[in-house]
Amino acid sequence: MEKNDFNSSISANISADEATKKISNVPGWWRITFSGSSEKQNDQFVVKMGGDSFFDFTVAELIPGERVVWLITDCNMPWYANKKEWADTKIIFDVTETDGVTTVDFTHEGLTPEVECYKDCAPGWTHWIKTSLLSYFTTGEGVFRAPTI
Repeated sequence: MEKNDFNSSISANISADEATKKISNVPGWWRITFSGSSEKQNDQFVVKMGGDSFFDFTVAELIPGERVVWLITDCNMPWYANKKEWADTKIIFDVTETDGVTTVDFTHEGLTPEVECYKDCAPGWTHWIKTSLLSYFTTGEGVFRAPTI
């Protein structure tokens, strides 16, 4: 991991095992079109965000209560010059539990300020991790739209 990789952290009063199970239930917290399976190591799933976009994921590592790593094996991001910008990047969830409080340290390895999508992806991931995944941990429901002001 480079220090410029996008990262975010959340903490909640759930067990580390429950956290990794909820992370693996991708449609529960991330508003996307989902197909495939993300429950165990070597599972493969596809995420679509509308139009011709797609992201192919492989669960590269899944250690219950400790770590979830998704490798993006292919993608099409038609709204950017480099349509394959996420290909060969990793989504990493490091999970630790202390005194009943679980912390998830999220990193999108390869998503750095130098890549074109950073300006859109960083606020997107911030919402999906700090708002939606945290809500899913604490209430059982993800937050799929930003609150209106």
